[in-house]
Amino acid sequence: MRTKKISDILIQLLCIFLALLILFPIFYAFSVSLMEQKDVLSNPPNLLPPTITFENYVTAFTRTSLMRYMFNSFVIATVASISRVILATMAGFSFAFFEFRGKKVLFALTMATIMIPPDVLIVSNFSTISKLGLINTYVGMCSIFLVSAANIFLMRQSFLTFSKSLKEAAHMDGCGNVRFFFTVLLPVSKPILVTVFISSFVNVWNQYVWPMLVTNQNEMRTIQVGITMLKDRESAIFGPVMAGVVITLIPTVLVFVLFQRKIVSGMMSGAVKE
Repeated sequence: MRTKKISDILIQLLCIFLALLILFPIFYAFSVSLMEQKDVLSNPPNLLPPTITFENYVTAFTRTSLMRYMFNSFVIATVASISRVILATMAGFSFAFFEFRGKKVLFALTMATIMIPPDVLIVSNFSTISKLGLINTYVGMCSIFLVSAANIFLMRQSFLTFSKSLKEAAHMDGCGNVRFFFTVLLPVSKPILVTVFISSFVNVWNQYVWPMLVTNQNEMRTIQVGITMLKDRESAIFGPVMAGVVITLIPTVLVFVLFQRKIVSGMMSGAVKE
């Protein structure tokens, strides 16, 4: 028992150390955002601001249209996340409950797309969007984020935890596929639906390369692209950039804090097949 307690304590200390190591860049970014310029570049460096100032946040909002950028990111992340939830639930339902010719091949091809690096498809995707005239549009920015094979796999694994006899019993009571999907399956799958939505939202919110490529108008930039405009090319001024980074982190941090339990239960829902 004593050995087990010591082992548990060591594991907890290791977890705390790793957590602090991961959180350190965020803490330092927040600290730099509150420093004056002379304190940022001091030698030795300051981990804590000697003098707290909010001038960097004022500069971040006045130098660029951060609110407009955040609105663009919110629209793209919300639309893409809703699309991913809808398509993933429908695809996961069909892969889990229906038997049809080519099902295994189709599922294998879907999973194979996960192994394709997104950067490989950037040129072809940009060429397609450009030919369709979707540059500087929300549709163009959302287009490649509307579906995710990883979300389909997650929903399929979650639906596989339900016995097929449940669906057969529902059919015997006169419940069709559509009604079974909306009134039986989805209500008990709220944790996994929340997990898919939040993970998709954070993923799309943090996208940088694609929104930068398909936009050349300032009012259509996303927040990740807008932060780079805070950097002064003529001098090394990092305070406003770090202030922009902190502002960008606020929505995603709030999402994780508010829905942490839903995310954990959703990720575990497809771990064991009954």
